[in-house]
Amino acid sequence: MTTRSVPAAESLEYWHDAVFATLVGMDIQTGGPSYDAALRSRAVGDLQITTVDSDPGEVHRSPRFIARGDGGCIFAVVQSTGVSQVEQDGRTTEMGPGDIAFFETIRPFRTRFPGRFQLKIFSVPRALLGQEESDLQRLTARSLKPGDGLGGLVSPFLGRLADTVDGCAAPLAEKLARGAVDLLAATAADQLSRPTDELPGANDVMLLRVQQFVRWHLSDPGLTPEVIAREHGISVRYLHRLFEGEGRTLCQWIREQRLEECRRALMTTPADSLSVGLIARRWGFTSGGQLSRAFRSAYGLSPTDWLAKERARRAAGEKP
Repeated sequence: MTTRSVPAAESLEYWHDAVFATLVGMDIQTGGPSYDAALRSRAVGDLQITTVDSDPGEVHRSPRFIARGDGGCIFAVVQSTGVSQVEQDGRTTEMGPGDIAFFETIRPFRTRFPGRFQLKIFSVPRALLGQEESDLQRLTARSLKPGDGLGGLVSPFLGRLADTVDGCAAPLAEKLARGAVDLLAATAADQLSRPTDELPGANDVMLLRVQQFVRWHLSDPGLTPEVIAREHGISVRYLHRLFEGEGRTLCQWIREQRLEECRRALMTTPADSLSVGLIARRWGFTSGGQLSRAFRSAYGLSPTDWLAKERARRAAGEKP
C-alpha cells in the first residue's frame, strides 16, 4: 500500500487507515498536509512481517486506540534506515540502522522519526515469546545494537527475511518464520537476563542462522561447508559440530533439503513440461543423473517412478 495511490490531500487519512488495517491504530502527525509512505506486509504462519518506508513524523499509540482491542501481538522492530526515538513504559531509547527493539501494543507508546526512515516490523503473538506479562513490560523501549552479541546474529537475519519472504514458497516461508520466532524469543530472554534453558542458546542460534542461509542458497551447487563457514565467520570444524545433535551431517542435511524441494517441484510441475534435469539444477544438483542417484538412495525409486507412484496414491485418496 502506498500513499502515492491517492491524491496528496488524502494521503495522511489513507495512511492512517493502512496502518490500522495492517498493524494497530495510531495517531500519526506529520510536518505538512501530505505524506509519502508505503508498506508491504505478509502473514507467514504465526508471524506477520511488515516493511514501512515513510516520511518524517510521529506516531502515538494512545489509550483510545488500545481500547479498541487490536493489540494482540508484540512488535519486534528492526530499524533499517533513519533514526527513531521511542518512548514506552517510562523508558526512552534511540534506534539507528540495524537496531532491534520490542514494542508492547496493549500499552501506550510514542515514536518520533526526525527523518525519512524504513522499519521492518515483526508482529509476534504474545505467548510465543515465552515471557510473563510482567516481564514483557521490562522488555520494551530497550534498543539492542547489532554489535551486542545476539543482535549481530538476529538483526541481519530478520532484515534479510523481510526483504525476501515474498519470493519464498509457502512451506519454506513458514519454516523461516518459525526460525524467526525462536530467535526473537531468545532475544527477549537475553535482554531480560532470564534463564534460556528452554530457548535457543548461542549454538542453537548459530545453527538456525546457518540453516536459513542454506535454505536461501540451495540452488547454488557451490554451497560447500567452506563457503557456509566463511559467510558466518566461523570455522568449518565448528560448523560441523553444530550439526552433531541433528542426527545427520551438514552435507546430509543439505541433500535432504534439496531432495524435499525437488519432490515438491516434481509434484507441482505439469506433466507436459516436466524435466528432471531442470528441476535438479534449480535446486543445486549438477545434473538429472546426480539427482536420480540421490533420489534412489533416499527413497528407493527414481524421480519419475516416485512421481508416478505418488500421483497414483493421491488419485486413490490414500494418505501419506
